[in-house]
Amino acid sequence: MNEQEKLIRIRDLVEKLNEASRAYYAQDREIMSNHEYDTLYDELVCLEKETGVILSNSPTVNVGYEAVDELPKERHESAMLSLGKTKSREELQDWLQDQSAVLSWKLDGLTIVLTYHEGKLAKAVTRGNGEIGEVITNNARTFKNLPLSIAFKGQLVLRGEAVIGYEDFERINRQMPETAEKYKNPRNLCSGSVRQLNNEITAKRNVRFFAFALVNAEGLDFHNSRSAQFDFLKEQGFEVVEHELVNRDTILSAVESFEEKIETYDIPSDGLVVSYEDLKYSASLGRTAKFPRDSIAFKWADELRETTLKEIEWSASRTGLINPVAIFEPVELEGTTVSRASVHNISILRGLKLGLGDRITVYKANMIIPQIHENLTESDSVEIPEACPVCGGRTEIRQVNDVKSLYCTNPECAAKKIKAFTLFVSRDALNMDGLSEATLEKFLDRGFLHDFSDLFHLQKFEDEIIQMEGFGEKSFRNLIDSIDAARDTTLPRLIYGLGIANIGVANARMLCRYFDYDLERMRCAGAEELSAVEGVGEVIAAAFRDFFAAEKNQKVLERLLPELRLEKPETDGNAESLSGMNFVITGSLVHFPNRETLKEIIEAKGGKVTGSVTGKTRCLINNDVTSMSSKNKKAKELQIPIITEEDFMKEYLTEKNESGD
Repeated sequence: MNEQEKLIRIRDLVEKLNEASRAYYAQDREIMSNHEYDTLYDELVCLEKETGVILSNSPTVNVGYEAVDELPKERHESAMLSLGKTKSREELQDWLQDQSAVLSWKLDGLTIVLTYHEGKLAKAVTRGNGEIGEVITNNARTFKNLPLSIAFKGQLVLRGEAVIGYEDFERINRQMPETAEKYKNPRNLCSGSVRQLNNEITAKRNVRFFAFALVNAEGLDFHNSRSAQFDFLKEQGFEVVEHELVNRDTILSAVESFEEKIETYDIPSDGLVVSYEDLKYSASLGRTAKFPRDSIAFKWADELRETTLKEIEWSASRTGLINPVAIFEPVELEGTTVSRASVHNISILRGLKLGLGDRITVYKANMIIPQIHENLTESDSVEIPEACPVCGGRTEIRQVNDVKSLYCTNPECAAKKIKAFTLFVSRDALNMDGLSEATLEKFLDRGFLHDFSDLFHLQKFEDEIIQMEGFGEKSFRNLIDSIDAARDTTLPRLIYGLGIANIGVANARMLCRYFDYDLERMRCAGAEELSAVEGVGEVIAAAFRDFFAAEKNQKVLERLLPELRLEKPETDGNAESLSGMNFVITGSLVHFPNRETLKEIIEAKGGKVTGSVTGKTRCLINNDVTSMSSKNKKAKELQIPIITEEDFMKEYLTEKNESGD
């Protein structure tokens, strides 16, 4: 086999072995014998050694999951510019002139810059604003098709698009409840997936990476050919965007060929990109203030259809926001039948002057999302509802900047209740497993839940819950065990879980420390005292005071407190012994159940835990001090101490240290 055939075989083996593992472990069935599995596995190991390519989803590697508190920012070595655009095929032909060019998909996902050192993935950074992006290296390691190891050992920098295909997009949306939480399009889903703080979530989303540009390959000569760069990236195991070498005579037929594929192409694309083949010529053209001169984007011309507006549907979200949705006579657009389009807000609704029976033109933005293009009648007769479509509560129009939107003012609105319960059971709050938003919505609809205390009495509905779809005796018992375990919690988790406006995890912890974990003091505190807490301004103080002043919130809390056992941290004169110190925690722990527990202890003593090593880091806590992880490398580079969990406990958590001896 040649190198390309070996890479194809690697992908085939990874897919077959993963499918066999899923069948065996998740579905309790065998699709191949142990002998066959072992034979294929050994073949994969040999091919990975021969080629130097190891894919992120290969069964020979185990990509560890890691949660971070924030995504660190990093400035790109060279600015990532947008592309000039055209919808005219003739203009595209004229732009090309007598040059050859590479024509490729313009994928609609999230642009990522990858850096490899000594054949290993070292860094992944999002495009961000073009100047500064977010470091998402841990998440990139879970991209379904990304090689973690490559044969080339020099420094390699490339750009590509992280994407989620339509099939996976629809699967993920099907698994979500019928609420406003559903993702609007694959790009939004991909953007959220790539930028998760917990890369285990990213791994479940089947994110894929397609390379579209080589920035630098140390010491290599590509003989002035962009196509040769694409070939090199393929040889390293990357999937590259589908592309074709064109000239002035062939570009229009090539565009038509891509256009025919768009209807059945699973990867979201909002057009094509044309880049000159000649690398020296490309470099000589330079750039404008906004665009590189060696590439241009071709956007599909929007297909317009005229139809009749039948009604405006008002869709309430869990935040109280009520969005108008246009329902119209079905029309064929880009190969599919569409009959509805979001109007987004009151400002757009009024700008279009919509009225029932109006003749409107509709299109699919980027050939994907139905939108209203123009209102030909402009009767401007749609009435804004004065009552919420979910709860019947009073609505009001609020203006943020220049945008007017409709909101439900009823705090007991069912849509808002779902949000409140979802936050209350989340990981950073009471941390109850088995209570997805869809499950909570079902429990609310059936009257099992009215306020938070009801969660601790779901045993009353055991027979009904066991009969519900997705439940059985085992899953019900697991749910009850998780809820019982959540009774032992902390005051910061409770304060955050109550859903007080503007109170996040960090603010909840700061407030609890300031009031010495005394809930009564916190409930009775005035705005002036609250404002004195570091990081709490007037807005947060007012929201906190107003929440506890409301009688209904007081009743909810009074019913809830008997269900909980609040663990109060030990506090003494040395409670702030870690004040002003920044720590980073990575890897598995031995003395603490998880990193979150150690983080809470550090923060209780006034310290701060961050997600990345910087010059301000006091020390990096990692039981594998000799690890070659990115955090260890960064700590060594900045001369930040790397200490084990046990050393940290001796140096920072002992009474001797806290007494200042």
